[in-house]
Amino acid sequence: VEAVQRGLIGGEIIRHRMRENIVIKIDLKQLGQLKNLPIPLPSGNTLPLGEIAQIEQIWVPTTVDRHQGSRRMVVECNVRGRDIGSFVQEAQSKISALKLPNGYWIEWSGKYEQLQDATKSFAVLMPVVLIMIVMILYIAFHRWKPTILIFLNVPVALFGGLLILWLRDMPLSISAMIGCIALFGVAVMNGIVMLSRTQELHHIHLGFEAAYLSAQERLRPVLTTALVAGLGFVPMAIAQGVGAEVQRPLATVVIGGLVSSTTLTLLILPALYAWIYRKQDTVLTDQDQI
Repeated sequence: VEAVQRGLIGGEIIRHRMRENIVIKIDLKQLGQLKNLPIPLPSGNTLPLGEIAQIEQIWVPTTVDRHQGSRRMVVECNVRGRDIGSFVQEAQSKISALKLPNGYWIEWSGKYEQLQDATKSFAVLMPVVLIMIVMILYIAFHRWKPTILIFLNVPVALFGGLLILWLRDMPLSISAMIGCIALFGVAVMNGIVMLSRTQELHHIHLGFEAAYLSAQERLRPVLTTALVAGLGFVPMAIAQGVGAEVQRPLATVVIGGLVSSTTLTLLILPALYAWIYRKQDTVLTDQDQI
């Protein structure tokens, strides 16, 4: 009875890259008719199954799964076409209306439990990464103004990444958060390349015009860095095969963030530098750096 209810595995079928079992199930009400099932013979004739096999119902104890001393029943499902977080939230809202008997409760585990743990980890990791970026920038420039100017790339890059995620109707998944951290590194690096050259030119009697000249000189390196990183993620952003649900959000965030941060680095960052030093048309010394 247990085998009939759960199904017998009769083979496998391959769909694309996935292997799925072929399960044979029989309704208990039709078990008595199983003896009339025709069995083909080598001669071409058929023979009823009841003439070569004895068919009867046998009741056996089923398996009782336990977890931490309590009985457990597992319900599994595969989520396709949407993110796990919103699916579980919708399922929880609908199941919350059910009244469970005393001694019964529901726990959500599997990939959703891993998602919850990863979200808590990123809630701690993300502030640590931002603080470390600020500390490294301050150590490199020894002043707060260049540190803040370069750090502006971080929120602008994050805005661009989240915007393109929204435009592509993608959720903010764990892979997208990992893409944000990778994006911060490229955005900050481009800002350092731009601002360090601006300060070098400001040292040689160029005043605030150094911002305009440095933007011209650093146009090619900054664009090259952004294009190499961005174009490298294009295949991942349009992937459709196995693992695409992980690759697409990560690549999408990086590409969108590079567009916004590169625009800030080449256009807005030099303008802000020139605006800050519009009244300082003098040469910067080692002691007078921003």
